[in-house]
Amino acid sequence: HLWRMWDGPELTKEYRFHPHRRWRLDYYHAPTQTGIELHGGVWSEGRHVRGGGFLGDLEKMNAAQMQGIVVLQLGTGQVDHQHVTEIIDWIKSGVRA
Repeated sequence: HLWRMWDGPELTKEYRFHPHRRWRLDYYHAPTQTGIELHGGVWSEGRHVRGGGFLGDLEKMNAAQMQGIVVLQLGTGQVDHQHVTEIIDWIKSGVRA
């Protein structure tokens, strides 16, 4: 909702970026090769913060970045005006890391 409200560019949902693994990025902006990952359960000991899940996420993020994809990540409580508009502004600027 916030993305549309602040006129964010079109994103692909559940973008499969790896040719052999079943990894997907939550959202992907192709023109800037930017992925957005939302990590839930940060305070409730969800998958993303437990040992195996955390290590799996590191492997996935590294693989995406080795393919030239900049991955921006948000945790529980960060899907808000400040963080969403910051990502939108960064994507719209066309800046590459």
